[in-house]
Amino acid sequence: MKNDWLWWKDGVIYQIYPRSFMDGNGDGVGDLMGIISRMDYLADLGIDAIWLSPINPSPDADFGYDVADYLGIDSKYGDLALFDRLVSAAHERGIRIVLDLVLNHTSEEHPWFIESRSSLHNDRRGWYIWRDGRDGGKKPPNDWQSVFGGGAWEYDERTGQYYYHMFTRQQPDLNWRNPQVYAEMMNVFRYWADRGVDGFRLDVFNNYFKDAQFRDNPTKPGIRPFDRQVHRYDTNQSEMMRVVADIRSVLDEYPERYVVGETFMANTKITASYSGPGKLHAAFDFYSLIKTPWNPGRYLNAIQHQDKELPVEAWPIYVLNNHDNRRITTRIRAGEDDEKLKVSAALLLTLRGTPFLYYGEEIGMRDIHVSRSEIQDPVGKRYWPIPVGRDGCRSPMQWTDEPYSGFSTVEPWLKLHPGYPDRNVESQSKNPNSLLNFYKSLLRLRRENNALRRGIFIPLNHDPQRVLAYMRQDNDSRILIALNFARRRSKLALGGDITRYDWDVLLTNKDRSQPLFQKGWLKLEGYEACILRQK
Repeated sequence: MKNDWLWWKDGVIYQIYPRSFMDGNGDGVGDLMGIISRMDYLADLGIDAIWLSPINPSPDADFGYDVADYLGIDSKYGDLALFDRLVSAAHERGIRIVLDLVLNHTSEEHPWFIESRSSLHNDRRGWYIWRDGRDGGKKPPNDWQSVFGGGAWEYDERTGQYYYHMFTRQQPDLNWRNPQVYAEMMNVFRYWADRGVDGFRLDVFNNYFKDAQFRDNPTKPGIRPFDRQVHRYDTNQSEMMRVVADIRSVLDEYPERYVVGETFMANTKITASYSGPGKLHAAFDFYSLIKTPWNPGRYLNAIQHQDKELPVEAWPIYVLNNHDNRRITTRIRAGEDDEKLKVSAALLLTLRGTPFLYYGEEIGMRDIHVSRSEIQDPVGKRYWPIPVGRDGCRSPMQWTDEPYSGFSTVEPWLKLHPGYPDRNVESQSKNPNSLLNFYKSLLRLRRENNALRRGIFIPLNHDPQRVLAYMRQDNDSRILIALNFARRRSKLALGGDITRYDWDVLLTNKDRSQPLFQKGWLKLEGYEACILRQK
C-alpha cells in the first residue's frame, strides 16, 4: 500500500441505520452500545468508515431527519459519553466516523422553532421561512409543494403567517439567508469535529437556499403535485456555492476531515458542480448506480456520464443501497444463490471512486414486505400509498438464526425478514463461498491494490446486454474486471494487447475449470465476476 493513503478516497464507507443495526440494551431498538459491540465485526469486514444516519434528539416525525437538538444524542441511542466511547472504539480499529447532519430543516419541537412561532417579533422569527399569504392571506405564498404530499406551506393560526416545509409539516425549513443561522450551522460542524468526528454527510444540502423572491415554480407533466413542478426556485440556488466553500473552509481547519452532500432533485451535471477543490469533497449522484437498471450497458453509460461531468480534481462516489430506496436484492430480483449479487458487488468495489455500503448489503438482505397496518415509517403512515413508506429496506440486521436474529432479546421495533434463519452473518461466516466472504475478499483486494483505488478507468469492448469489462491501471499494474450479467455463459472479444499477456486470477465467484482466454475471446460463466492482474 502506498503511503499516500487517504481514508475517504481509498477507503470504503459503511452506512448504519442505527435503530436497525444492533440493540445493546434490550429494548428492541438499535443503539450506540449495540454498534460498539459489533465494532470487531466491522473491522473484520474490512470497511474504513461508518456513516451513522441521524442520532440527534428527535421526535421521529421522519425517524431522526427532524432534529430537535444539533449538539446532543437521542436518548434511545445513548448519550454524549457513549458517543465518545463509540468514536474511541472505532478509532482504535482504524475506523472513521461520519455523522449525518440535517441542516436544511429542524423539528417543529426544536427550541429555535418554538421561539420562532411564538410571536411575529421574537428574535428567532427570522431563523425560519415565514411569509404572508396571497389574496389577503387566504392562499399560500406560492405554489411550492411538499416532497411527501400536499402544499409546502403551513398556516400558523397564532401569528397569521405561513411557514415553509419542503418535507413534512413537522420539519420547518431554516432560513439560511439569516446570518445568525448561517453562523450557527458552521458552529455545528466545529462542535462535532472537536469531538473527533471525521466526516459529515449533508442531508438534502442543495435545498438550503430558496429563491429570495419566492416565485412560483414552472409546471410540467407528472403523477404527484411535487412531480408536476420544475423545481427552479426551491432548490439549487446560486448561493449554495458560497455555502459549500464556507463548509469546506471550516473543515479544512481540521486534518483529514471529509464532507459529502446528498443532492436532491438534481441531475448529474448539477451534482458534479458541488464537488472539487474548495467545495465538498464529493456529492451523491444517485443516477450513477442506485437509479440505474441492472444492465451492463446502462451502468457503463452512467459511469462514463458521471466521469465526464465531474471536475478533473473531483472524486466520484458509488452506492447500490441506502435507507430511502429498495435494496438491490429486491430491485434486481436476485436469486437465493447470490451469484447475481456478487457481480454487483464486484462492480461497486472495483470502480474509481469511494464505495458506500449499506448495512446488511454484505449478506444480501432482502426488503421486508410491510402491510399498511405494519408501517412504522411516519412518512409512510401519513402519505400511504404515495409513498408506501421506506420500512422495507430498514429491517433489523440479521446476525444469527436465533430468535430475533441476535439483533435483540425482545421483539424488534420493525419485523425481521422471514428468511433470516437461513440468511445471517453467522451462517455466512462459516461458508467460504458466501456473499459475505466474497465482500471480504473484494474489500481486501481493493485495499491491497492501488490500481483498484486510484488507477484510471479504461472501458473495454463490452456486450451492452450481457458483459461489462474494464481495466483499472496505474504505473505499476493493470487489473482487468470482467462481469457477466447474464445467467448463461458469455464470451467477449478482446484485443490482442490483452490476450497475448498472462494474467493471474485474483478473484472469481466461479470454479475456473475452463480456460479464461481462448483465441482472443474472454469466456465467462453465468453470473461470473472475474478480477485478473497482468503478470
